[in-house]
Amino acid sequence: MTEVLILGGTGWLSGRVAQRWIDAGASVTSLARGSRPAPEGAVLVAADREDPSAYDAVRMREWDEVVDVSSRPPHVRSAVRALGDRAAHWTYISSVSVYAEADVVGADESAALAPPADTRESEEEYPRAKAACEAAVRAALEDRAAIVRPGLVVGPGDPTDRFGYWVGRFALAEDGPVLVPDAPHARAQVIDVDDLADFVVAMGRERWAGSVTAAGDSVPLVDVLRLAALVGGHTGDVVRADESWLTTQDVSPWAGPSSLPLWLPAELTGFATRSNALYRRLGGRLRPLHETLERVLADERDRGLDRSRGAGLTRAEERALLARLAATE
Repeated sequence: MTEVLILGGTGWLSGRVAQRWIDAGASVTSLARGSRPAPEGAVLVAADREDPSAYDAVRMREWDEVVDVSSRPPHVRSAVRALGDRAAHWTYISSVSVYAEADVVGADESAALAPPADTRESEEEYPRAKAACEAAVRAALEDRAAIVRPGLVVGPGDPTDRFGYWVGRFALAEDGPVLVPDAPHARAQVIDVDDLADFVVAMGRERWAGSVTAAGDSVPLVDVLRLAALVGGHTGDVVRADESWLTTQDVSPWAGPSSLPLWLPAELTGFATRSNALYRRLGGRLRPLHETLERVLADERDRGLDRSRGAGLTRAEERALLARLAATE
């Protein structure tokens, strides 16, 4: 039986990876703090990766596959030190954020990475921390490691609330107006969490070694919003606001409270345009965007279309902005 160790295995993505391995007949162990349950069928080893003894319960076993998603370089380094010699293959899940620049359209895996750094105290340090994690894995396991760099991961259960904001908002608004950025330059590049989980398991099963950008096709953001409105059943007006006006109104781009998610300024010309050619050559699946939107809408309805969100405008904020915009016309 295939022996798989997931360092984590209880989070949104790592839990799905664990479940896919279980479905494939593997024996799965999840090493995590224990604040959330592991998928049914997995063995949970409760451990804090800050503790030097975190890997004591698993370090004497032979593992066919180890999967790590951490963005904390000390955690990744301690894991490869403790378990590298026991792993036939290692998959590290990184991020497209690890790339140093976002100004080249269609850049592939050969693009320069951010300078590595050990700290992860802020989102600004995230790319450098991921680069340090990758470096630790490559140094110890280069010929036995797959480094998977996902783009924006979306799907049911997304804890960031970014992608789901749009289909949820269009559904909530029904025949009312919805505010969108007037950003014809903006693009989106997403990957369904379940497509990504399948790919991670496939790379582990095949013991593929190398680095790969796991991202969807790059499409205009306006097309994503149009499809989200269609799936959400929206019949009201779509009101476009100039980017400079949105900035003066303290509407944030990309993510977080009081934001219009997925929208980014025009100067990031290469953002959301990464090449996914290698991902496709390796057999990575990309389900139709409308299918992902339908899955996300069902999840949004289950969680509540008008709930408090981690990303996006509240409906009250949106209505106030729409009124201010109308007053300027």
